[in-house]
This record gives sequence, C-alpha cells and structure tokens, in this order.
Amino acid sequence: MVDTSTVNFENTQTAFAWRNNAELKQTYALFTMMHSPGLVKFGTSLLNMAFTLRLPIKTVVKMTLFKQFCGGENIEDSSETINKLGSYRIGSILDYSVEGAQNDKSFDKTEAEIIKTIIKSAQDENVPFSVFKLTGIAAVDLLEKVHAGEILSGDDELQWSKVVSRVKNLCKTAYEHNVRIFIDAEETWLQGPVDQLAYDMMRLYNRETAIVYNTYQMYLKSKFEQLKSDFDKAQEEGFILGVKLVRGAYMEKEGERALKMNYPNPIQVTKEATDRDYNAAISFILENNTGFALCAGSHNEKSNKLLVELMNKYGVADNNVNFFFAQLFGMSDHISFNLSKAGYNVAKYLPYGPVKEALPYLFRRAEENTSVAGQASRELTLVSTEIKRRNSEK
Repeated sequence: MVDTSTVNFENTQTAFAWRNNAELKQTYALFTMMHSPGLVKFGTSLLNMAFTLRLPIKTVVKMTLFKQFCGGENIEDSSETINKLGSYRIGSILDYSVEGAQNDKSFDKTEAEIIKTIIKSAQDENVPFSVFKLTGIAAVDLLEKVHAGEILSGDDELQWSKVVSRVKNLCKTAYEHNVRIFIDAEETWLQGPVDQLAYDMMRLYNRETAIVYNTYQMYLKSKFEQLKSDFDKAQEEGFILGVKLVRGAYMEKEGERALKMNYPNPIQVTKEATDRDYNAAISFILENNTGFALCAGSHNEKSNKLLVELMNKYGVADNNVNFFFAQLFGMSDHISFNLSKAGYNVAKYLPYGPVKEALPYLFRRAEENTSVAGQASRELTLVSTEIKRRNSEK
C-alpha cells in the first residue's frame, strides 16, 4: 500500500518531466488562449473557415491544438507518444476520434479501425484498453428510435441487426485477445440501447475477468441508482461489472433539448450534486470491490484522492488491474504522472485521426477548458510554476 500523502498533485517536476522547455512554453501559450472564451470562439470559427476554404493551415493546427490533445493521424503515427507515456508507466487508450458519415461504409470503416486498436492493445502493454462509441457504428436516428421503443420498419430492423453484429464482433474480438474495451456514453435519448448492449456483452464476456466496460455519466440524476441496480443484477448473474466512471460530456445539449421538448432536465441541478454522486459511486464500488472493475475518468483532484484513500482503506493493491485512473491526453498531467509515480495504474485517453476530421474533438477540448470551472487557470498555474522552477535551477 502507498501512503496517500505520497500522492502530491502539486509536484510539477514529476507532472511535466516528460515535457522539454519548448513543449512546456507551447502548452502555456495554448492554455493562455483557452483561458479566453472569446478568443476560443473566434479561433475555432477561423479554423473552420480556413479548412472549408482549403487554406494551407494543417501544419499550424497539427503543431498546436492537435499536438496538445491528439497522439497522431493514425495508430502508427501515435507510437512515439504511446512509447513516451509508457516510459513513465502511463498507458494510452487509443480513441479513434473521426466523426464519420452516417452510412454503412463509414460504420464498417470505423469498426475495422477499432479492431486495429484491439490488436494494438493485445500486442503492446502500453495500450491497456480499447474504446468505441455506438454512434461511430450506428445511425443516430436509429439509436433514437430503439431508445424510444418505436416499432422498427423492415429496413430499420436490418440496420439494427448490423449494429448488434458490429458490437458483438468488437467485444468478441476483445475477449479473444484478452483486451479490455470501453463502450462510451451517448446523449440520454440514445443511451438506452447502449446500456442494454453493454450489459449483454458483460454478461457474455465478464465471467472470469472484466473485458467490457459501460460508461456511467454521473452528472445524470439517475446514474447512481442505475449503477447500484446494475451491480445487483450482475451479482445475481455471476459476472463482473465493468465501469468507466465519468462526470459527463453533453450538459448543454441535454438542457437545451429538455427545455425544447418540455421534459425534466436529466442533468443534476448543481455541480455539487454531480460531485456528490461521483464520489458516492467511487465509495460504493470500493465497498464492493471484488465485483467491480473500475476506470475512474476524472480531472477532479478530490475524487482522485478519494479513490486513492479508499483503495488503501479496503486493501486494494495499487497495481490491481481492475482499478485504473484516467485523464485526457494534454490535460491534468499533474494528476496522471503523480499517480503513476506513486504506483497506481494510470492511462491517458489518446485520440487520433486525420487533422481535419479531428477538428470537432479539438474544438470541444478547447471549449471545455474555457467552460470547466478553473480548468484552464489550473493548467496555466501548474505550467507556470514548472517553468519558474526550471528557470530557478539555471
């Protein structure tokens, strides 16, 4: 067991040891820009226009936003980053970030790409998980119909059978290669079939060890109760519940749709309520740790410290393969690298894909850093502290 006091999120020397001075200064410049919502809005609009007009700005984007938040344009291109993170005992979760067209050709291409990430994970100990989103292999309108319980037409039935087949193929391939795979969350009006398929796949493949993980967004009022209910059912049926625990990603869209369609907003009323349920979920999982496999996806220092404390309290080994911490690549290195140095399992979500196709993801990251309370300020403070520390040693 590691003394929790040894996990120090203020240690910038450990947090940024993998970044040279030039990279650190570039990171500082980027987060300075992202500290200004107006500048982010203007910049993203400008980039969109430039790509639409086919202006030669790919190199600029690749060397700035893309370099900060993505691993590369393909799996091979991401290898340098994977190996570099791996040298600090931090895994990479390869996340194919292309948001393709809504047709069979695109869905099949995405499925094939996810298979590649599974193979990569099987061959490389620095890639501990694979991941996919159902909207990458299924039409949004079809998911909406299935979620709503609509009677499907003949063509919709055919398309749905293809979706189920893709999910089964991905999870079966992961099982055969002993690779853990996350199924990412969607908006609430699409989430029903995601939950059902994830549960069905866990029932099949999580008997001896956790292979399939469903994602629980704790900014939803209903998720903590669902987590407890799913656990009870998993215990009755004799399989491990794989959980990727996050706060959530679609808050504004959820609120706008609820208002427009006149139904209760499913999002927690306050951030404090989200934090409460997130931490309550961590506590519940650790109290019942033998029945769970957890990946705690969080940039919240208090939640990460709570998990460390509870792992110590319940005698869960720091390197227990069923317990991982995860953060997005390009953010919260002070959490990732300090946890890893203390002996815990840590992974970074590492998006990859062609620069132009990755723009929606990059824009979300930029906007997130302006909207998440204090995120850009926290990153700026930490980077600035490390730059000053290094200058003082000269």
